[in-house]
Amino acid sequence: MDTPPLQPPLLFISDAHLGGFSNTKNARIESELIQLINYCQRNDIRLAVLGDLFDYWMEYPGFVPKLGKKLLDRFEDFNNELGPTLYITGNHDNWTRNHLRGRGFHLIHEQYQFNANDKQVLTLHGDGLANPQYQLKRPLMHRILRSQLFVKLFQTVFPPQTGNSIMKYFSRITRKMDWDNRKQEQLNNWAKQQLKISDVEVILSGHDHIPRQKQFPFGSYINLGTFYNHHTMAYYNNDGISLVCWEPELQTLKKFETSSY
Repeated sequence: MDTPPLQPPLLFISDAHLGGFSNTKNARIESELIQLINYCQRNDIRLAVLGDLFDYWMEYPGFVPKLGKKLLDRFEDFNNELGPTLYITGNHDNWTRNHLRGRGFHLIHEQYQFNANDKQVLTLHGDGLANPQYQLKRPLMHRILRSQLFVKLFQTVFPPQTGNSIMKYFSRITRKMDWDNRKQEQLNNWAKQQLKISDVEVILSGHDHIPRQKQFPFGSYINLGTFYNHHTMAYYNNDGISLVCWEPELQTLKKFETSSY
């Protein structure tokens, strides 16, 4: 499947971490995501996922997690009508096979660059990139968890239900570890340097759970924050790309003021 053209209007979303909380909170997150998809479909707004839609996701041969079935059913209808949704996997949901592609997603495990209003935009999850030219090396643990050897060994030792239960527990621990302000500074500094040395003028990512928009002399960096907590996303239209916030009570989007965070 060819990478879908990213044309405005379009919302970039990340870090919903569906499955990582109590049953009540998971149901609330899934419901709010479906409400957002309904809103986007009514208003002809495309979506792009920049990782960690799920708090844990591990497909086995012949086995798909039951996690988020209602959400994926709704996404499948959305993708069938509006075309494939770009999905860049994060460090919590990259153990994939073919299920998400079968749901109509265009699945990428690294980064994607496109042109928006004559500006080059780089999109990624934010935990690191395999290509050394980007100078964003993944931590050793993330490299191990993403490796085909690890997945093969893990799935050989643990059957599907046990394996997903283990990953659920491990993901909750690593998600808490990711709540580290040092990651904010690391991504800010990396984005500033990358904007300086490349043709990229805008960088979009998630991962560190802190919504913000940083303006540098060479371009801008937007971190999407979290859907499960902040309901923040990046909105791309003919005026550019900016942070917005979904208001579930009003079923609408509004501008997100980073000063209020």
